[in-house]
Amino acid sequence: MKKLKMGMIGGGMGSFIGAIHRNAAFLDNCIELACGSFSSDFNNSLETGKNLFLDPSRIYKTYDEMIEKESSLDERDRMDFVSIVTPNHLHFDPAIKALNNGFPVIIDKPMTFDSIQAESLVKKVNETKLPFAVTHTYTGYPMVKEAKSIISSGKIGKLRKVAVEYPQGWLTSSLEKTENKQASWRTDPSKSGKAGSMGDIGTHAANMVEYITGNKITKLYSKVNTVVEGRLLEDDGNVLISLENGIEGNLMTSQIATGEENDLKIRVWGDKGGVEWKHSIPNTLLLKLDGNPTQIYRAGVDNSYLSDFALANCRTPSGHPEGFIEAFANIYRNFSFSVNNYKNSREDDILYDFPTVEDGLRGMKFIDAVIESSNSSKWINI
Repeated sequence: MKKLKMGMIGGGMGSFIGAIHRNAAFLDNCIELACGSFSSDFNNSLETGKNLFLDPSRIYKTYDEMIEKESSLDERDRMDFVSIVTPNHLHFDPAIKALNNGFPVIIDKPMTFDSIQAESLVKKVNETKLPFAVTHTYTGYPMVKEAKSIISSGKIGKLRKVAVEYPQGWLTSSLEKTENKQASWRTDPSKSGKAGSMGDIGTHAANMVEYITGNKITKLYSKVNTVVEGRLLEDDGNVLISLENGIEGNLMTSQIATGEENDLKIRVWGDKGGVEWKHSIPNTLLLKLDGNPTQIYRAGVDNSYLSDFALANCRTPSGHPEGFIEAFANIYRNFSFSVNNYKNSREDDILYDFPTVEDGLRGMKFIDAVIESSNSSKWINI
């Protein structure tokens, strides 16, 4: 193991998610920021790098320059991997160039602008065998991993139904018509892609369903809505989903759920019981077994009743809150283990998992199917 050097593309001043990525990456002291091309505005990039105490010679005007110059450095000095935190339309090109130059990649979701780009990335990752992670953050929570473990153990029996909802209220008005950069690009089809809320948060919801249940969505029927007048992409939607092994379910996303903050919730039922997890109380998992009172599972390194899978991703004693940064950090830490394992020709430990390029492709296929179904009023296979 060695401390890894990260190069970052995007995440300059005015960015929301860039700082989140950096805080998460640094939490375990196994990653440091070595270089960056933080913005298309070089003055922004310079100021960002200065505030992050970077060597000015490693603050680059473009990601092309960063990848080229870092590739030419001695292996002891160059970056070890690239973190991409740009808007969706700027995901693919730096990712493919990083991979072509031998750098592992961790990238924000949705993975690419469209599924054609996603398929190209899958092909390249399979060709290079380089580690590649997608930051579907919510899979990093210990109690999400506990839910997955409970389900895979058969404790709630044969799965029957799943329900997931992801309401937000931040786009309940025309925020994109103000100077809010986050709203502006997320509602612009030339930057976000063909989907709004279904791309931004629907991919998270779909990923959670497949991750926790261990079953893929095979087909869906959707109705998406553009509620705010003049908005170019949908901001609300409902989806019926069919999964492998006869599991049925529903998925809802909304960014015009007035008054809501960020309350992802998933419930899964089998023939012996069910589990329930909510993002607003992430340290808690409910287990509801038939004929028994509801059991409350809590995150914490001292809660020995938890699975090894959950405990490997817990950080604090029970009763001490673990939140969004810690879940994000689990993905970065687990990815860093994989990068070190790659460099040392070791196998990955499944206790330290993270979303992969295949998960990223699944997200893009989900977007395609949702929009096609809503336009055609038909069930669409994924």
